[in-house]
Amino acid sequence: MNFVSIQLDNTSNEPLYLQLFNQIKQAILSEQLPTNYRLPAIRTLAKTLQVNNVTVINAYKQLESSGYVISKKGSGFYVSKPNTSEISLMTTPNPKAAKASINFSSASPHPAIFPTDSFKACLNQVLDRDKGFAFGYQETNGFMPLREVLVEYLQKEHHILTTPESIQIVSGAQQGIDIISKSCLNAGDYVITETPTYNGATDAFKSRGARIVPVELTSEGIDLIALEKRINICKPKLVYVMTKFQNPTTLCYTQQTLKTLLQLAQKYDFYLVEDDSMSELSYKDKSTYSLKSLDTFNCVIYIKSFSKLLMPGLRIGFLVIPDNLLDRFTRTKQMTDIAASGLIHRSLDLFFRTNKWEEHLSYMKAIYTSKYELMLSQLNKLKVYNITYTEPNGGLCFWLKLSKNISAYKLYELCLDKGLLILPSTIFYPNTHKQRDSFIRLSFAPCDAKEIVEGIAILEQVIKGYSY
Repeated sequence: MNFVSIQLDNTSNEPLYLQLFNQIKQAILSEQLPTNYRLPAIRTLAKTLQVNNVTVINAYKQLESSGYVISKKGSGFYVSKPNTSEISLMTTPNPKAAKASINFSSASPHPAIFPTDSFKACLNQVLDRDKGFAFGYQETNGFMPLREVLVEYLQKEHHILTTPESIQIVSGAQQGIDIISKSCLNAGDYVITETPTYNGATDAFKSRGARIVPVELTSEGIDLIALEKRINICKPKLVYVMTKFQNPTTLCYTQQTLKTLLQLAQKYDFYLVEDDSMSELSYKDKSTYSLKSLDTFNCVIYIKSFSKLLMPGLRIGFLVIPDNLLDRFTRTKQMTDIAASGLIHRSLDLFFRTNKWEEHLSYMKAIYTSKYELMLSQLNKLKVYNITYTEPNGGLCFWLKLSKNISAYKLYELCLDKGLLILPSTIFYPNTHKQRDSFIRLSFAPCDAKEIVEGIAILEQVIKGYSY
């Protein structure tokens, strides 16, 4: 990498050290900077980029805390050997992964079950009705009729009481998390997350210079005793949780845990970020209580994505925002993309109002229930190999604990050689963890019945012949 080519924008709202951090990070992930490469001396790089030494120091420290470099006393900063599979698994092209015949890694639905005909009808009706207005800019927070229909949906299906003014339409959950990060976090702030957790969220928080503090999960949700201890120590701005069919563990929080979380947020003055993409996919009951539905303190920022339920490529979801954060979030959204697609907003509004959403959701649940029950029956074959799991009764995944002698990442590689793509637990832990290589996540979302049976057969074959 030619460090002279680094471009830092003094007019950007993003601090210079974060710009530098992100550019060096990308060079490491793309392997432009190989393992053990010595980064330029602080003063040398500061002079090259015409910034002060503190900018470079902060960037290097952020790289070190994120695990991308290590410091050697008296010698400098060196690119570390990736101790997480996230780098090789998620960012480096893998020809074997591209050719894998069975995909248990993706939680996105198969395109064959997208409601293309019914959504196409909505698109055409909007075009006939609204003409060129369908392509105009919407309000920054989204098409008002869509926000109104989402208020009704949230109240009816999720017991969440809100207003159209509190809803902000976003381009999927990831943009929602990014907007939350930009609106609520400054460099050095603390964010507490579950561990394991969704790495896209932790990456968004880290990009703002936040420090991630992981807290273990119990069978009832985040460990409340450990959480309160961390809160007292680090005074977080945000606590990020997935309370229904948590990714990747598939855990659901108990109502008592939800209530205690809200009490802690009120007591210690922080916001809870509730990420919900799976609550509709409950196969055994209709318990849909969430943090937001119990939020009398106005301290929950709620994210809902339609990616797993509708069509991922639509890139649409929404936030429910506490009143005192509305102006801040609106400014951030305006700086992010001004306005989203009016055509998609208007079509989704019609999709809800004509009851096509309810029809599609019933259809999806029937398909997913069948796949869930089939994979569950096939997984019973693995119990003789000391493979354990909890039946989630919802969602799109299973979280398997491996026997002590099996490395999740090595199992991933062995399965890949056989044409099966799975996800090892290494990518879901924000920091080093003693159990981080002991689990795998299997998703049935994109697979048909034949692929589920064949995929579990391959997994059993690999586990049976595994040598550490």
